[in-house]
Amino acid sequence: MPATSNWQKWIDDMNIQIDLRQVVYALSDALDLVGVDDFHHGKRVGLMAVECGRALGLGDPALDTLFDAGLLHDCGVSSTRVHQHLVNELDWDGAQEHCDLGDELLSGFAPLAHLAPLIRHHHTHWDALSQLDLPESTALFSNLIYLADRVDALAAPHYGQPSLLFYKEEIRATIAGLGGNFFAPRLVDAFLAASRNEAFWLRLEPRHIPQGLQDMVQRRQPGQVDFPQLKQLALIFSRIVDAKSAFTVEHSLGVSALARHLAEKLGLPAETCDKLEIAGLLHDLGKLQVPDEILEKPAALDPKERAAMSRHSFETYQILRRIPGMEDIARWAAYHHEAPDGEGYPFHRRGSELPLEARIVSVADVFQAMAQNRPYRGAMAPEKILRHLKELAAAGHLDAPLVDVVESDLDACWRAATSVS
Repeated sequence: MPATSNWQKWIDDMNIQIDLRQVVYALSDALDLVGVDDFHHGKRVGLMAVECGRALGLGDPALDTLFDAGLLHDCGVSSTRVHQHLVNELDWDGAQEHCDLGDELLSGFAPLAHLAPLIRHHHTHWDALSQLDLPESTALFSNLIYLADRVDALAAPHYGQPSLLFYKEEIRATIAGLGGNFFAPRLVDAFLAASRNEAFWLRLEPRHIPQGLQDMVQRRQPGQVDFPQLKQLALIFSRIVDAKSAFTVEHSLGVSALARHLAEKLGLPAETCDKLEIAGLLHDLGKLQVPDEILEKPAALDPKERAAMSRHSFETYQILRRIPGMEDIARWAAYHHEAPDGEGYPFHRRGSELPLEARIVSVADVFQAMAQNRPYRGAMAPEKILRHLKELAAAGHLDAPLVDVVESDLDACWRAATSVS
């Protein structure tokens, strides 16, 4: 129980209200990482859908829905291989799988559940979509996301290049030719009207995307989520990250559960345990940018591959630090590869610069990773994991007192790290 003087702060912390809009915008950055070096796809789709919606005469609530659907339409994609298919091919037979997964991920989260059917159908051709028993707005909105998504795939090679405006008429002609088959004719007409001016295209260039996002943020009312809802949203994104490789399925869940277990074992306050649970779920967000072939390489990484891998915790920090109210979670999650001796990455924090909570996530991350199969080795037994943890602690790479806590409670730590299904 917190001391009396800290009681009100504890109550306040447990009732922190996080702006759902800021969380969605920040986490859309995580989805954009899957493109590796092609950023802003979801934001461009959202901005294009809004401009086309305005051409249709839609009001602000509908435009908000379109924008959020654009940001999150690819939430079922974590594989860089799948992303390459989606951006390099106008139509792809395997596209529906990520639509179904996105629908599944969002349908159980009440604040965003209205987006789920739009995401399910955002690769369905209009000639098939129009025959389904769907509300008219669902059919039109999902098809509009599909249209904007395909426009972006056609335009992507030209952003930031003098060729963008030169190729805009070719792109417009391609979309016009798909009316009635891929896309609803009225949506094609709206796109042709909205995209006639050069500003439509220039707003999609990398240096102008932040302004477009800021414009959307400023005109919208905040939508608050409490900590239980934030945890639910963090669970959704942990599934996206962990689905990137068969070898990392449920890794973030295990790190989260073990981090909370260790925090409770240490007697940390309840709000700290809650935040650590969320930090564990989100610690690997930046790993979405790591190419599949690196994560699944059945051998040691070469120096170039290791350098690519070393980016991910910094990317996690950049994503989470933008969300007001999640500053602690951002640090604890992003420091999971830091070390007490200062030889970790990406900030080289050392000693007192490294909070206890970050050390907890670090120990939980190493423990859980060793408890799972990896392409270059099998899962380790608890006793072998403990020996390895002790070696890392002796070398200054992990917090030695925390490793002692693990040793004193090894079976329970193992269950927390692995019994997450």
